[in-house]
Amino acid sequence: MKRTVALIGALDTKGQEYAFVRECIEREGFRALMIDVGVLDSPAIRADIPAEQVAKNGGSDLKTLAATKDRGQAIAAMSRGAVAMLRSLHNAGKFDAVLAMGGTGGTSVATAAMRALPLGVPKVMLSTCASGDVSAYVGTQDVVMIPSIVDVAGINKVSRRVFTQAAGAVCGMLRAQDQQAASEVPDRPVIAATMFGNTTPAITAAKAQLEAEGYEVLVFHCTGAGGRTMESLVSAGLVDGVLDLTTTEWADELVGGVFTAGAERLDAAARTGTPAIVVPGCLDMVNFWAPETVPDKFKGRTFYQHNPNVTLMRTNVEECRALGRILAAKANASIGPVTVLLPLGGISMIDLPGKPFHLPEANAALFSVLRESLRKDIPVVEMECDINDPAFSRRCVEELLKNLRKKSPRPRPRAAGNRITTV
Repeated sequence: MKRTVALIGALDTKGQEYAFVRECIEREGFRALMIDVGVLDSPAIRADIPAEQVAKNGGSDLKTLAATKDRGQAIAAMSRGAVAMLRSLHNAGKFDAVLAMGGTGGTSVATAAMRALPLGVPKVMLSTCASGDVSAYVGTQDVVMIPSIVDVAGINKVSRRVFTQAAGAVCGMLRAQDQQAASEVPDRPVIAATMFGNTTPAITAAKAQLEAEGYEVLVFHCTGAGGRTMESLVSAGLVDGVLDLTTTEWADELVGGVFTAGAERLDAAARTGTPAIVVPGCLDMVNFWAPETVPDKFKGRTFYQHNPNVTLMRTNVEECRALGRILAAKANASIGPVTVLLPLGGISMIDLPGKPFHLPEANAALFSVLRESLRKDIPVVEMECDINDPAFSRRCVEELLKNLRKKSPRPRPRAAGNRITTV
């Protein structure tokens, strides 16, 4: 049976362009499912799913949308309809990949629908805004953005080549899926791990240990997008355990850095009961871009130039106290087994004696508040070493394996309190 590519676009203004791409896809041996999200006029080519049906799926009426001539309202309504329509069609097995083309409006509608699809469904967006900041369009999903070079407005020497390559890209993804399925290795249980440059040795060692135990490890770089992506995969049930060794994104969320993952960071594992390890890794730092981008209110603070484009600022005692309360509140919400590990010798590569972010009183405040605020049945393991010490990585893995073996949704209270000290 032929595989199918869903083509989603405004066929009233871009019918010629979509007809061209449909031909490209059919020449490659695939079927095309044309979905119209145009509002202004009648479609220039026939759609398999008409715009009236898409609007209805979003709780709107196409004639009413057209009559109001409110572009923002129309985009919002068709986005809702496209999300519901693509999700329903995919669940019914009606298509295997999706391709769209457009400007800011078309990109907004199509990528909203793409983000509603599961990870692994090929998603290609040919867009006039693909060369800029596309985070709002991609979110935490695997949407491939291709710059259109020229506007999606006719078939010409440039657009012909770009359209053909976009069609080839989505068809190539489907072929790659077929090849992968033919040589698929058995799935292994999955661990999500968080890493920063300053915790790379720790995660590298832990990853090797977990892989030796038969786990597949997904490493997420804690730059905001990394944390959000991990949270979405945990929420989707694609992760068996979480080694959250680098919770630094909360420092940016609290203080105002550029690598925030939002206030929901650390929620997914707690809410789903996914076995987890929580470590205050790199909470000694807040991230900004180049030095000149640091807000004036932070003058006089301690900074470290990580690279020409990233400036780190040391968190102070008060901020660390607040971070301790936040991490405890997140862990306390867990319905599954969670363990907190504290590297008393330093929480990053530059938080060591003689290093620029060594500030023992700030760490002491962080650890103290965290200990005092945690539920008494949540184990706390303290080690007299820094976060990148191989012994700390080994203990993190050991504790995570223990949590993975637990069958009850919540660890039982410990008779002797919750503190374990290891020298």
